[in-house]
Amino acid sequence: MALFSSVSLCMLVFFSFFFFTCFSSKHNKHHNVNDSFSLSFPLTLSINSTTKTNPIVPSISPYKYSMALVVTLPIGTPPQLQQMVLDTGSQVSWIHCDNKKGPQKKQPPTTSSFDPSLSSSFFALPCNHPLCKPQVPDISLPTDCDANRLCHYSFSYTDGTVVEGNLVRENIALSPSLTTPPIILGCANQSDDARGILGMNLGRLSFPNQAKITKFSYFVPVKQTQPGSGSLYLGNNPNSSCFRYVKLLTFSKSQSQRMPNLDPLAFTLPMQGISIGGKKLNIPPSVFKPDTTGFGQTIIDSGSEFSYMVDKAYNVIRNELVKKVGSKIKKDYIYGGVADICFDGDATEIGRLVGDMVFEFEKGVEIVIPKERVLIEVDGGVHCFGIGRAEGLGGGGNIIGNFYQQNLWVEFDLAKHRVGFRGANCSKSAKYSTRRVNGLM
Repeated sequence: MALFSSVSLCMLVFFSFFFFTCFSSKHNKHHNVNDSFSLSFPLTLSINSTTKTNPIVPSISPYKYSMALVVTLPIGTPPQLQQMVLDTGSQVSWIHCDNKKGPQKKQPPTTSSFDPSLSSSFFALPCNHPLCKPQVPDISLPTDCDANRLCHYSFSYTDGTVVEGNLVRENIALSPSLTTPPIILGCANQSDDARGILGMNLGRLSFPNQAKITKFSYFVPVKQTQPGSGSLYLGNNPNSSCFRYVKLLTFSKSQSQRMPNLDPLAFTLPMQGISIGGKKLNIPPSVFKPDTTGFGQTIIDSGSEFSYMVDKAYNVIRNELVKKVGSKIKKDYIYGGVADICFDGDATEIGRLVGDMVFEFEKGVEIVIPKERVLIEVDGGVHCFGIGRAEGLGGGGNIIGNFYQQNLWVEFDLAKHRVGFRGANCSKSAKYSTRRVNGLM
């Protein structure tokens, strides 16, 4: 996952109009959602230029978190619009809180942080709540008691983001007539960004599980297009007939306990291989599957911009690119400690020389990253191949990040334990007879 800069005020105005005009006005009450419902929300591609330096290795180029998928949801009673990064790699959702009690404070804020004092449905979990006790199964939140005897948490993400606050219970208004049951989430009073996180993984505290949502999908717009061109569907996607599905790899509790490097709550894909420029790389399929320790797991993560591969895959990829464009690779340059396949030259020309890249899955399903989008612009005209070295993060798994999900729909069918892909344009033409999902469609 990653955190990023704010969405413009005009998007919030647009969302407010969208939210209050797309649904009939009925008395607001809780409902258990089901397979028949379908709600869509604008999904904005948020771009940020903030950099974080590496204090241990200052010669390494600082990492720039520059791309996130942001959805704005109405939270609390009455609703306050909150910007949240859509993150399929996280379990616990959280919002940025700022309690500004005072006689002059009568209306909910239109942007930025959430004010708990203005919500009648807000409830802070006390220290004696079961979730605030250590060793809660499948929840790794480090919690303790704060000075007010409330449940306090503090944790950090692999990108360096630090979040600290209280666990709370609050409602999320999906529409004027549909509000979730009380959702447990974090109310952060200290974080590196005002944006929150919408945790969407398989954990029991994730937003889909708490809201009883069994299916969701999103479309990732192309980075160069105007903000607001993406979409998030909760429930059925009306264009799902064109999706090509792969079964998720699942793990029992006993299996997970024997695999210390496994994330059992992640969406684990049955990846088979990678091709670059029409050439199938010599990477055994076993490299993309978790071994007996969980090392090698391949997940899809909407909260990570870069993709990452373990050394057995990354080294093969790098060697192939050295053959194709080795003379153009920027020497003695490592971006963020994870990416060393970077270039100063014309990105269009380099992409043409590299060619399309294909992620290959079971049953012939493929995600094609067109040559125009194999490189990410990272700093001052420098472009890097969008795959970093997983070991540089201190991890032992493969990750497909959001940059390589551009111009694609991705659907998560939790009831059937599968993930579907399709191109931007839904068509039953012969393009789909090969089960290929092409980012150019």
